Amino acid sequence: MSTAILTGQPVPGSSIEADLRSLGFDVRIAPDTATAGTLLAEVPAGQRVAVVDARFVGHEHALRLGLTDPRFPLAAIPGAVTAQPAARQALSLAMDRATAGEDTAVSEPAAEVAETTGTTEPAAPEAVTGDAGETASGGAPAPAGTTLTGDLSDRIVAALSADGSDPHRPDLGSLVATVPDDPQARNEARQAVAAVDDEAVRLKSAVKARDGFFTTYCISPYSRYLARWCARRGLTPNQVTTASLLTALIAAACAATGTRAGFVAAGVLLLASFVLDCTDGQLARYSLQYSTLGAWLDATFDRAKEYAYYAGLALGAARGGDDVWALALGAMVLQTCRHVVDFSFNEANADSTAATADTSPTAALSSKLDSVGWTVWARRMIVLPIGERWAMIAVLTALTTPRITFYALLIGCAFAATYTTAGRVLRSLTRKARRTDRAARALADLADTGPLAERLAGALKTTARRLPGFTAPAVALLGGAAVVTTAALTGFGGPWPVLAALLYVLTSALAVARPLKGSLDWLVPPFLRAAEYGTVLALAAGAGVNGALPAAYGLVAAVAYHHYDTVYRIRGDAGAPPPWLVRAIGGHEGRTLAVVVLAALLTASQFAVALTVLAVAVALLVLLESIRFWVAAHRGGAPAVHDEGEPA
Repeated sequence: MSTAILTGQPVPGSSIEADLRSLGFDVRIAPDTATAGTLLAEVPAGQRVAVVDARFVGHEHALRLGLTDPRFPLAAIPGAVTAQPAARQALSLAMDRATAGEDTAVSEPAAEVAETTGTTEPAAPEAVTGDAGETASGGAPAPAGTTLTGDLSDRIVAALSADGSDPHRPDLGSLVATVPDDPQARNEARQAVAAVDDEAVRLKSAVKARDGFFTTYCISPYSRYLARWCARRGLTPNQVTTASLLTALIAAACAATGTRAGFVAAGVLLLASFVLDCTDGQLARYSLQYSTLGAWLDATFDRAKEYAYYAGLALGAARGGDDVWALALGAMVLQTCRHVVDFSFNEANADSTAATADTSPTAALSSKLDSVGWTVWARRMIVLPIGERWAMIAVLTALTTPRITFYALLIGCAFAATYTTAGRVLRSLTRKARRTDRAARALADLADTGPLAERLAGALKTTARRLPGFTAPAVALLGGAAVVTTAALTGFGGPWPVLAALLYVLTSALAVARPLKGSLDWLVPPFLRAAEYGTVLALAAGAGVNGALPAAYGLVAAVAYHHYDTVYRIRGDAGAPPPWLVRAIGGHEGRTLAVVVLAALLTASQFAVALTVLAVAVALLVLLESIRFWVAAHRGGAPAVHDEGEPA
């Protein structure tokens, strides 16, 4: 139970107490600031607490956005401020500062008004419906829908800002949140509240602001109502996420039957799974049920659903006498490498000096194109985001064959990967950005360097510093291309892939021997992923025996999970997986060398068995450690996050 402290005498006819109770707050009345301080001290340390002006007039959803979002330790709207347990001390200190000498001094907000109006009387607040203004503490402009007054809660906000603990201020849009000073202002505020449909705003805000064409126009218009239906029945986003996974797995099982009826059912169920996938995020935004565990489940299950469906299609095709396992594995490799490009580029530029001021010609062209309405949707569709991609897969599954489905998927994803990667390369080359140590560490973690390359990198540091800035991506590309090409073009079981893999270990070490701060160093992780996955694919295809490609599919899926998990940990500011795990599974270069050596020493049938054993071992290690970490983070009260999902 959270606690809300109402400061001042309740206003007759006000709904503030009922609104707070409906949001789960235990409401306590503080007629003066001394009582407010006492009540604050009495609230258990493990509870959320809010300080709310009793004169508050506004929408219930404005209070929900300001006082219940679990992602922010401190948050405020006009007339209300809240703190989670982690920020309770900051709130207590701010209240002490806000109430010190209040009988003789003008509060900070009122004093600032006095500077501009020539009077010590605070300006009468207006019922705000979206106009931005300066914060009461004189800081950056508050988001649309906010206005700050001179009451206790806003003095606390000013004190928090002065202490460097600036609370989150949600964008209220057309919602009303104000503290009227007189009956006329109160009547005007109530009229403003009545003029805006609180529930309509809440439903609209449940939909992701930036999404693909198919999701925006074919799914979200009705999935938001499904999200509300789930919320009213007490369902959680994690439950809907799990339902989406189960639906996709059933779709994969239907595809595995190899019958036309099974393919049609698979396509329908895949679309149903996507509807639920959209619903879980909309439910989280609608009810503000964000969590670390939920963000991880949503992101991880998206990958699991898609790749399980690929496997189902391959099994179904095999039942009909068509072996498309190589196409299925190729599609997974291509899609995973696309995601690694996205992750690496974003991490490299997340906090660079040019991240917030991209003045490159490429960015200027992008802005011009965005000014033309239809080009926005065209560019979003070109990259084949998850909505368009799953719709294409579902339709082709129902109407054609798995082989045609994979051909279309590979062509579409290859074009999208070329388009996005080329644009990012041009943007990186035409703008000057100084990357931070944090970005370099993130790229190093994404590289997934094992003990072999790590030791060699230490010996090559001096040499690497003397080389040109483009050395890291260049040697990563050359080494990866050498091992994949050799594995694909030489006969299975020959010695040449082993020599190429040894060269790959050397080039991988050289690529990470110095911090990855170059303009194109974000390409190193995707080059390494393509090299490892491509080598496994080439060797399994070259083995030419039943079971080799499915085993390779399982191995790449297990390793890809490890790489996705690394990304989600970095995004959650939890760092990379523990070093012992990276060493235990060999790092990318160790696994590549091991697979190549197994192919040279074993027969084709033995190689298929070895890949299966390796896949199971890697999967067990990474899954058990990943589940342990995320469950522990959730139970330990890690800050709630909400991953809006990947555009591709």
